[in-house]
Amino acid sequence: MARFTGLLIAALAASAAPAAADDIEKFYQGKRIQVIVGSGAGGGYDTYARQVARHLGRLIPGSPIFVVQNMPGAGGVVAANYVSNVAPKDGTVIAATQREVPLIQLMGQQGARFKANELQWLASLSSEPGVCAVSTRTGVATFEDMLKKPLNIGGTGPNITEFHPAMLNNLMGAKFKLVKGYTTTQQVHLAIERGETDAICQSWASYKPQAEAMAQQNLIKPIVQMSLRPEPEMTKLGLPMIFDEIKDSTVSNGFTAEQVKGYFTLLIATGFAGRPFFVAPEVPKDRVAALRNSFAKMVVDPEFVAEAEKQKRDIDYVSGEELQQIMVDLVKTPAEMLGKLEGLMQYK
Repeated sequence: MARFTGLLIAALAASAAPAAADDIEKFYQGKRIQVIVGSGAGGGYDTYARQVARHLGRLIPGSPIFVVQNMPGAGGVVAANYVSNVAPKDGTVIAATQREVPLIQLMGQQGARFKANELQWLASLSSEPGVCAVSTRTGVATFEDMLKKPLNIGGTGPNITEFHPAMLNNLMGAKFKLVKGYTTTQQVHLAIERGETDAICQSWASYKPQAEAMAQQNLIKPIVQMSLRPEPEMTKLGLPMIFDEIKDSTVSNGFTAEQVKGYFTLLIATGFAGRPFFVAPEVPKDRVAALRNSFAKMVVDPEFVAEAEKQKRDIDYVSGEELQQIMVDLVKTPAEMLGKLEGLMQYK
C-alpha cells in the first residue's frame, strides 16, 4: 500500500506539472506585461528594465508583450505603492524599483504602503557595489580630501545618491551639500559636467557608462568603493573600500569605528539586491514561479548576454528566492538600530 501510494503521488505530480505549464501559457498568451520603473527614463534602473522588456517575454510561456512605464517619485516608493495597491495583481505588472525601497519601508518612513517581506521578489540582475566620485576640477584626489572639502552633490531621491553622502556627513564629518531635483543619475552627470554639482554617489554599474566620456577626459574621478566586498575593477583602479577608511580617528565624535561600520553595513547590504524586480503579494504562486524561472533562463540567454556585453552592463544574477530571504532577514533588524539609521541618512 505504501509503495502504491508513493507511485500514485509521483504520477499525480508528473501529470500536474504539464497542466500547470499549460495554465501559465494559456494565461499569458496575448497578454501585455507592464514593467513599472521607479525612476525616470535614461537612468540605470530604466536601462536594466528596458533590456528585460526586450527579452523576457519570449521566455515566458505564452510569449506576452512587454511595455515599460516610468513612475518616478520618492526613491521608488511611488512605483512600489502603485504595484502593491493599485495595479492588477494577476502577474501582468512587475515593479523595477530602487534597491533602497525595502529599507525605506522597514524604517517606517511615511508614504510606504507595502511590506517588503510580503512582496514577491522575482530576481535582481546585479549585486551592486556603489561608488562615490568627484569632479577633478575640485582638486579632490583621495578619500581624505573628499571628507575635508565642501562639495555639492547631486541627488535623485531617497536612495544611495542621497543616503551615502548623508551618512558620510553624519558619521565621518564630510561636508556634502545636497542638490536635489534630479530624476536620474544621468542628469547628475550632466550637472557635474556643467559645473552645477561636484560629486555623485551611485552604483558602479551605472557609473561606468555614464561617466565614460568625462573619465576619458580626466574630468571625474572615482574615490571610494561603497561595497561589502572588493569590486575587481575598482580595486584595480586603486579605490579603497569604505570599511578600510572607517577608523576611530576618522569617525565623528560620539561614534566608534565599529558602530559606523555597522550602520554602513546595514545600508550597503541592500546593494545585494542591486536591480530588483517584484510583483504584488496577491499574485498567484504558480505565476510567480513561472516569472522567476523565466528570469533565470534570461540571464544565460545568448541574446540577452550579448546585448548586456555590448552595452557594458554588468549582470550578476540574484534569484527571487534569495531576495525573498534577504527581506525576511531585514525584518529582524532591531528597531532601535533602524530608528538611528533613519536619522543618519538625513541631511542636517
